[in-house]
Amino acid sequence: MNSRPISPVSVTTAVILAGGLSRRMFVSGSATDVADKALLQLGGETMLDRVLRRIKPQVSHVVLNANGDPARFAALRVPVIPDPVGGYVGPLAGILAGMRWARANDPRTTHIVTVSSDVPFLPLDLVTRLATVAAGRPDAVVLAASSGETHSVIGCWPVAHEADLAARLAAGDRKVVDWARRHGVETVSFRPVRIGRTDVDPFFNANTPDELAEARRIVEGDTYAP
Repeated sequence: MNSRPISPVSVTTAVILAGGLSRRMFVSGSATDVADKALLQLGGETMLDRVLRRIKPQVSHVVLNANGDPARFAALRVPVIPDPVGGYVGPLAGILAGMRWARANDPRTTHIVTVSSDVPFLPLDLVTRLATVAAGRPDAVVLAASSGETHSVIGCWPVAHEADLAARLAAGDRKVVDWARRHGVETVSFRPVRIGRTDVDPFFNANTPDELAEARRIVEGDTYAP
């Protein structure tokens, strides 16, 4: 009996999603004039610095999906790509932007990996583990999971679905998981990581002022993360 070979999967591009409005972090009328939660300080660096430092060794290219003036991210020395759809329609627009950038800049890329800009304890084996599962189901979307929760914006996305994603966005689709289910979804579960004396969800996200304060408390005792 002839067996069907596993389709090759090449994940050379990671996209950091920072295209939202950070409404849960910043209260209207607050004293701060910072518009990007990813640029808030955490352990002597910005959250975005930390995410970039952890994802960069895992891929050949990192791009940042962000709207507005890209000059505010110039120090990162990575391409900044805006949503291809106006109106801050959500993460699907950032995923589409990443697919288009990868197709135009690295034809080896069959899939992109996306992460959010507020996950400072991102796993150092994220791309390898997602890509391993994608190799078995190259048409499916592979999402990260932890503590019984699936993280809909941290995943591995087939670039071949670019046209379908563009069409669904044009039709008004906005929910990431609903679109992913059109193509099948696999999940990869990650265990907590030990940081100092604390077991931390690797996808802990600092999305509110209280969560940022908790991340700062964790990082103060962080002797593990490179």
